[in-house]
Amino acid sequence: MRTPVRFLPAICLLLLSVQSAMSKTAQHQTQHGPITVEDIAEFNRPWGMAFVTPSSALVTERIGSLWLVNIKTGKKVKVSKPPRAQVEGQGGLLDVALHPDFKNNGWVYFTLARQVKGGSGTAVVRAKLTGLNSEEPTLTDHQLLYQVKPSSASHHFGSRIAFAPDGTFYVTFGDHGERPRAQDTSNASGSVIRLLADGANPADNPAFAPTSGSARDGLWSIGHRNPQGAAIHPLTGKLWTVEHGARGGDEINRPEAGKNYGWPTISYGKHYTGGKIGKGSAADGMEQPVYYWDPSIAPSGLAFYSGTLFPHWQNSLFVGALKHKKLIRLTVIGGEVTGEEILLENAYGRIRDVSSGPNGALWLLTDFSKGKLLRISPTK
Repeated sequence: MRTPVRFLPAICLLLLSVQSAMSKTAQHQTQHGPITVEDIAEFNRPWGMAFVTPSSALVTERIGSLWLVNIKTGKKVKVSKPPRAQVEGQGGLLDVALHPDFKNNGWVYFTLARQVKGGSGTAVVRAKLTGLNSEEPTLTDHQLLYQVKPSSASHHFGSRIAFAPDGTFYVTFGDHGERPRAQDTSNASGSVIRLLADGANPADNPAFAPTSGSARDGLWSIGHRNPQGAAIHPLTGKLWTVEHGARGGDEINRPEAGKNYGWPTISYGKHYTGGKIGKGSAADGMEQPVYYWDPSIAPSGLAFYSGTLFPHWQNSLFVGALKHKKLIRLTVIGGEVTGEEILLENAYGRIRDVSSGPNGALWLLTDFSKGKLLRISPTK
């Protein structure tokens, strides 16, 4: 049960959250002291970010553009030849991640909605970034690594990328608005997949029983609705995800090999009509979430904090919220969520992505036509 918010006197609110038009900074209070939020750069519907150097990051825009931004000055340079995305509904150019050996091989990985015969579906593409230190950065050598079976729907694409310590990477896929797909192993909709860096199926991936035709290569776990956050725990190296429920039932999960996370057979939410989902909240052979929200927060973006600027935040799990327009910090101990702190509620709008970045700062992207790249650091 949450502690009721006590509204501070107006003068205190001004002191805690005073924004300067000149500096584009604001201060906010947390359980462990004040933080400063800086407005670094503006984008059109930003979706994902990846830090290339200690002073630069790639930022995707759902409308199909890719930018290289100086995170110290806010200067942006448009990257040429990004993967071509189908921009419709919730689809477009989505997540971006770097190969662990990016410095030497230049590989950048993307998820996107891709138009194919029969509709569109989430795809995984990689390309090489050249001209990083020039005014004309460009992507070359595009390779399609994975494609989900197309759908006529234009929502629930997912998706996030997370590289594991062993060099494989995970990708989360939504059910594309067709609920039974999440239990159908012949496609990857509503699943987490695990691939080698070149897109091949790892030999130690789990073997799923086919439900209609042969099971798809790459499957790691099934029964997910629309996971838009993925992060690797800095101590255990294990994958954590966050996914949208329907009307309630947003979930934090720790997807494990070969397991079924229930959608749409079980859920802690209800259909938008108010009707019961499947069998209720539990069923044999289906996993329970680590944590869930009811009512929904509409989560997007997930990151473990691994910096040094915030000692009290070490290994905390941060979740962006679209619906309730806030940032959530979850205390994680021994693989369990033991506490929740609400940050920045209604201060910056819909938070689309969260990342623990260079020099110990925490970074956010907000989901608007004039969305922001925000840096969070301790108030000096």
